[in-house]
Amino acid sequence: MTASQARNAGLPIINLLRLKGMPILQQLHLEERLLRTSSENWCIINDGTTRPTIVMGVSGKAKELLETDAVLRDEIPVIRRFTGGGTVIVDQGTIFITFICNKDAISGLQSYPRPIMSWSSLIYKNIFQGIGEFSLRENDYVIGNHKFGGNAQSITKNRWVHHTSFLWDYEVSNMGYLKMPTRVPEYRQARNHVEFICRLKEYMSRSVFIDGTMDAVAAYFALRSPDVDDMQNPSSQFEPSSRILTRQELGEEASMELVGTVSQTSYMAAISSTFPTSKVA
Repeated sequence: MTASQARNAGLPIINLLRLKGMPILQQLHLEERLLRTSSENWCIINDGTTRPTIVMGVSGKAKELLETDAVLRDEIPVIRRFTGGGTVIVDQGTIFITFICNKDAISGLQSYPRPIMSWSSLIYKNIFQGIGEFSLRENDYVIGNHKFGGNAQSITKNRWVHHTSFLWDYEVSNMGYLKMPTRVPEYRQARNHVEFICRLKEYMSRSVFIDGTMDAVAAYFALRSPDVDDMQNPSSQFEPSSRILTRQELGEEASMELVGTVSQTSYMAAISSTFPTSKVA
């Protein structure tokens, strides 16, 4: 649909960017750049990422959220992202969907966390019609009382970003890197990680979920494919704030005996290999 056709239809335009396996750190840098330097609306769908990676909210504290001894021992990358929200471990079984919008993009939507989250839940509710009992509970997307989608946001003067990591699948062993948070949703009822979450693949295929999301977004926006060349030329004045935590930052919260066995050089070398440079597809 062209810009003139979209205006005639009364729909705002959104750039739909589909990615396959973009490293999560690179995706976060892209999202923050689009939030802060673009004036257009964006929907990003990234189907999976590289090796298991822990992503914490901007104010997350490793000692409270992670089993840091195990994280250091197994050289699991830990990223502090630019948005709020909780801590997740992501991998090839995770589907990431992000909306980056101007405040006036959706008529009547107030640019505050709860209204934005409620609006986004309407998109996914359409996909799950007749499949499970989908709902937004507190800050999570759930089927019944099991979480399969975690949300985080950042809101600026004129724009906002809302991104979600969906558990299409996960490795049970990876949950062992995460501690039970001190603050949990009431509906969790002290359940451990495995008892609390569910796999989206038990309800639909990846392609059905992704295609359904695009169809649902089209009810609110006119979809447009972005210019790939523009995506590959970031602003030289933009410095992303999402970053990998160093061994020292994690190590000062872990046992000193273990920290001494994992050098900063070897740790960062291993972590750096996790995030190769990749192109926007």
